[in-house]
Amino acid sequence: MVENAASDLAAQIEDTAPTKHKPLLEWVKETAELTQPDSVYWVNGSQEEYDRIAQEMVDAGSLVRLTDPQFPNSYAAFSDPADVARVESRTFICSEQEEDAGFTNNWKDPSEMKAILKDAFTGSMRGRTMYVVPFVMGPLDAKDPKFGVEITDSPYVVLSMRVMARVGSDVLQKIEETNAFFVPALHSVGAPLEDGQEDVTWPSNETKWIVHFPEERSIVSYGSGYGGNALLGKKAYSLRIASAMARDEGWMAEHMLILKLTSPEGKSYTITGAFPSATGKTNLALIDPSLEGWTAETLGDDIAWITPNDNNELRVVNPEYGFFGVAPGTGWHTNPNAMRAIAKGNTIFTNVALTPEGGVWWEGMTKEKPAKLTDWLGNEWTPESGTPAAHPNSRFCTPIDQTDMLAEEYFDPEGIKLDAILFGGRRDNAIPLVTEARSWQDGVFKGATLSSAQTAAAEGTVGVVRRDPMAMLPFMGYAAGDYVQNWLDMAEKIGEDNMPKVFLVNWFRRNNEGKFSWPGFSENSRVLKWVVERLEGKGDGIETPIGVVPTEDALDLTGLDISEDNLVNSIQFAEEEWHNEIPMIEEWFAKFGDKLPAAMTEELTSLKERLGLNG
Repeated sequence: MVENAASDLAAQIEDTAPTKHKPLLEWVKETAELTQPDSVYWVNGSQEEYDRIAQEMVDAGSLVRLTDPQFPNSYAAFSDPADVARVESRTFICSEQEEDAGFTNNWKDPSEMKAILKDAFTGSMRGRTMYVVPFVMGPLDAKDPKFGVEITDSPYVVLSMRVMARVGSDVLQKIEETNAFFVPALHSVGAPLEDGQEDVTWPSNETKWIVHFPEERSIVSYGSGYGGNALLGKKAYSLRIASAMARDEGWMAEHMLILKLTSPEGKSYTITGAFPSATGKTNLALIDPSLEGWTAETLGDDIAWITPNDNNELRVVNPEYGFFGVAPGTGWHTNPNAMRAIAKGNTIFTNVALTPEGGVWWEGMTKEKPAKLTDWLGNEWTPESGTPAAHPNSRFCTPIDQTDMLAEEYFDPEGIKLDAILFGGRRDNAIPLVTEARSWQDGVFKGATLSSAQTAAAEGTVGVVRRDPMAMLPFMGYAAGDYVQNWLDMAEKIGEDNMPKVFLVNWFRRNNEGKFSWPGFSENSRVLKWVVERLEGKGDGIETPIGVVPTEDALDLTGLDISEDNLVNSIQFAEEEWHNEIPMIEEWFAKFGDKLPAAMTEELTSLKERLGLNG
């Protein structure tokens, strides 16, 4: 009976599919045969389709339509409490050789993993619709568009993918016209329905797998309906698989914001920034400069693809089409640009609180807490409840073209010239407010040793330093040492003189009272101004063993109320702090084993000499 049903479905796919692309059709038929859905639906990407699927979810009780006019055409979803975040422990890089996955990734033999996944996916879509979502990361008219097709049984994923990537009929047509390669991205929530079985509002499975096959360029995700695990164009493709593609093709796929800055003189510069979580990345991507005459425009808050062109310049594009931002901490007083984009509507919220007016709220959205809410678990909530109203990892999924400060270069298929790269971590000491790298190689060293101190908001011992190379620790699709080498190789390709300048920043140094020395947020534009001045050969700085830091009068402090002690503590290089830092770097580099590039050993040796520690 099952065989007949599978045969009927394969024939239906052959007859009704809107494409003749043979590899795609074969994969869809094979997947349908394995997963046994009730039906197959090819996503066209239209507004009518989006509205219809959203209404079906509202009718099924798995989406809430917001009625507050502050959130037009927007919806709220609420996940299973056990499915609220990326699950790194269940995320695997299944390269042919274990050493190619490296020490930062989980690895299983590809053939062993495929057997596990085949068992998991057998019949996994029974009782559900199998959606086929053609998508492209970056502009469709790029010279080398990067295509993917996600197969999923989650309508939540279908709606969210339409916000986060360019999806649908135009993409499918281009795949067919150019006989293009596409990354197959298979996803199931792993919750088949038997005849007559009632569905739950957020189907998922206790067993979860997020698996990447870098040599094959394929992705398989099972058991989770949540964003980073299920929206496979995002971290899975745009970083893990794309980083492996980039290594092989001579470019870079990075976990970075992209910001365009324009000075009062009308000169524009493009800066990317790699920041681990909880270090102010989205706020910087959407900054409103506090300095008069300076303007900022964003090209993205999360992912940057950096490619050398024929003129030996690095160009950068954001391959995403939307924001999948953490809601808590995003507010009218901290990030008005994000809030203005959200206020235009067309947003899917996940695990936020609901207001009595039919809107949403989360911690930090407004300075005052509402008197009454329904929290993300469906319970009545008041400020006295003693629990968060929204989950700490609750999200807004919003189209990027609703951003008032979006740079027009975002739409350029060839991207925008890259001038500077920032690496930023959260450190109480050792790392000054801003340091200019001595060279590209030193800049790569700063990225490879990027670190943040553990905060009370996360598991682990407070104050313990966690290394996060280029903020890519969970996202490198291959061995960390080879990844660092790809950065070094870029200077060989286009010449050291053509490389962007690299800066290390730290908004989070603390003073003797344990408080932040630097005010952060929009005031970080003062640091960005100094970065631009250094690019122009103008900003005053002091040579230190770790690079150039600003002099006390180098930063533009016009209108800023900051004490001299706090200013000095923010920008100072304190040599004794680095005597403690060096052993931690040595311990970190030891983990790379034979994969550690020789250039990194050279940089460490040279730094120790400058610090007088080689005796």
